Amino acid sequence: MICQECHDRPAALHFTKTVNGEKTEVYLCEKCAHEKGEYLFSGHPAFSLNNLLGGLFNSEPLFSSNPAFREEEVTCEKCHMTFQQLLKTGKFGCANCYTTFDSKLTPILKRLHGGNTMHQGKIPERMGGALHLQKELQLLREKLNEMIASEYFEQAADVRDQIRAVEQKLSGEGGGS
Repeated sequence: MICQECHDRPAALHFTKTVNGEKTEVYLCEKCAHEKGEYLFSGHPAFSLNNLLGGLFNSEPLFSSNPAFREEEVTCEKCHMTFQQLLKTGKFGCANCYTTFDSKLTPILKRLHGGNTMHQGKIPERMGGALHLQKELQLLREKLNEMIASEYFEQAADVRDQIRAVEQKLSGEGGGS
């Protein structure tokens, strides 16, 4: 892929930006990325991923107005990182931190992603089967609730049967993959 800015050098940076569901892809070479200023590489002194994440997490009004942030300090059982350390560094200590700090991170991630915290990107093939089934199950349950609310009970029974079939596939009892 060639740089979309200079149309000369090979692109070294692929940047995808999604705003209000509209996806824009940008391909830039390293030189144009530095010149443009929006996409600085980590080696540049003006940019640090830690500073970016730390700045995002360090939103004082969000933390002071939300009681979840004022309660007793939570510490990760595995790496012993505190939420305050996470805010300061912008880095997670280990994979368990995501679970430990989930209740405190959800409002931040909702704000960052415009209210959408569900992954909608590509799914690895080796995990795809179960994830697709879980997504299908979620959609079927929503459809079932809509059918019941609209009093379409016969269609709701069909959807209920579909839910059971998907649940069997997920548990491996239905001979699914």
